[in-house]
Amino acid sequence: CCFLTFSELLENIPNVKTSWSAFLEHYPNVIKCIHFEGKTSFGMSVFNLGNAIMGSGILGLAYAMANTGILLFLFLLTVVAVLSCYSIHLLLKSSGIVGIRAYEQLGYRAFGTPGKMAAGIAITLQNIGAMSSYLYIVKSEFPLVIQAFSRADPTADLWYLNGNYLVVMVSIGVILPLALMKQLGYLGYTSGFSLSCMVFFLSAVIYKKFQIPCPFEEFSAANHTVSVVYGNTGRLRVFPLQTAYTIPILAFAFVCHPEVLPIYTELRNPTQRRMQHVSNLSILVMYTMYFLAALFGYLTFYGKTETELLHTYSRIDPYDTLILCVRLAVLTAVTLTVPIVLFPVRRALNQMFFASKSFNWLRHVAIAVTLLSFINMLVIFAPNILGIFGIIGRVFRWSGGRLHDHEFELHHH
Repeated sequence: CCFLTFSELLENIPNVKTSWSAFLEHYPNVIKCIHFEGKTSFGMSVFNLGNAIMGSGILGLAYAMANTGILLFLFLLTVVAVLSCYSIHLLLKSSGIVGIRAYEQLGYRAFGTPGKMAAGIAITLQNIGAMSSYLYIVKSEFPLVIQAFSRADPTADLWYLNGNYLVVMVSIGVILPLALMKQLGYLGYTSGFSLSCMVFFLSAVIYKKFQIPCPFEEFSAANHTVSVVYGNTGRLRVFPLQTAYTIPILAFAFVCHPEVLPIYTELRNPTQRRMQHVSNLSILVMYTMYFLAALFGYLTFYGKTETELLHTYSRIDPYDTLILCVRLAVLTAVTLTVPIVLFPVRRALNQMFFASKSFNWLRHVAIAVTLLSFINMLVIFAPNILGIFGIIGRVFRWSGGRLHDHEFELHHH
C-alpha cells in the first residue's frame, strides 16, 4: 500500500535513524511495503501529471472568461492553482509522515474504514466524471470532423457520423489497450504526445485571434447574437447565473490529486521535494496554457464565446483545415488522457475491495472493461458537456475539501 524505499522511510522517522534492526524493531509491519523502486523519470512524471491536469476543461475556459472578465478570471485561476499546489504539498507531507502512498490508506489511517471508503468513493466519482467529459468530447467532435473531411451530408443517417458508435470504437480500439498497462509509468510517451497536441491547439487559438475579424458577419439577429449582448444591461442580467459555472469549471480544470500518489510511487529516486517539483512544474505549465487559451479565445469572440470553444470556430467556417486539424489534436489529447485517469479509479477499487489480494490480471482487466462500459453508457445519455463540468466540479470541491481536511488533521497529529 505504501511502496517506500528504506532511505525515504528513515528520512520521515526522526527517532529511527541508526540501523536497519532499529527500524524493524519500531516498525515490524511495514517491511512488506519496501519492495518497489520507481523507474519513471522526472520528465515522464511531469508529462503524466500534466496530462492528468490537462483535458477537456480547457475548451470551457474562454466561456468562463467571457462571463467573469479577464481580471476576475485571472484571480480565480491563480487562486485555484495555488490551492492545488498547496493541497498537493499537504498530501505529500501526510504521505511522508505515515509512510503511505495511497489516498485510501491515508483515509484509513485517519478515520478507519469509513475514511478509507470515503476516499475511495470520492476518487471514483471524481475520475469517472472526468473520463465522461473527455469521452463526451470524442462523441460530439469526432462526427463533425469526419463529416467535414468527407463532405458528407450532415443529415444523412450514416453510422460513421453517429457519435455513440464512434465513442465505443475509440474506447475499445485505443483506450482499453492503454488502460491494461500494469504500471502508470508506461504511459509517459503517450502523455507527452497528448500535451504536444494541446500545445498545437493553443498555437491555433492564438493565430486565429489575429485572423478572425470582430464582429462576425456570420452571426445574425436570428441567432440571438446581436450587439446588445455586449451591453451592460445584458451582462448584469446573466452575470450571477453564468459566473456560478465558472468556479466548477476552473476547479475541474486543475484536477490531478488522485494521480499524484500513483505517479509518486513510480517516480525514480522518489522524495517529497522531487515530487513537489514535479507537481509545481506541471501546474505552472498548465496554468500558463489555460490562461493563454482562455484569453485569446475570449478576445476572438468576446460575448459570443460558446461553452465549447471549438464549436464557436465551426460557426465561422466548418471546413477550415486548421480548425479541423485542431479538432483531431484535441480528440487525440483527451483520448490519451483517459487511461491516466482510469488508473487511480482501479487502484481505489482494489484498495476498497481487494486490499489483501495480490495482483491478478483477470481482475485488472475486468475492472478496466467494467469502468469503460459504464462510462460509455454515461456519455451516451449525457445532455451536454457543461452539465458534466458543473456536476463533477461541485463533487470535486466537496470531496477534495473533505479529504484535505483529513490531511490537515493527519499532519497536525
